[in-house]
Amino acid sequence: MPVISMFYGLIIRMFFLDSERRHIPHIHVEHGEMKAVFGIDDGEILVGGLSRQQGQAGAGGD
Repeated sequence: MPVISMFYGLIIRMFFLDSERRHIPHIHVEHGEMKAVFGIDDGEILVGGLSRQQGQAGAGGD
């Protein structure tokens, strides 16, 4: 899965064709052993979890 961004220890990845399991646009975010999948449209966590601070950075929140 290609890396599209890395910042604050977060790794942001996106599959080009990943519509079989999730039918909405999304990104995969990793921080150490923690992983989550965020919807692109609303930033909602679809799968997994990160700490609040890392989750906000991964979803583009303040």
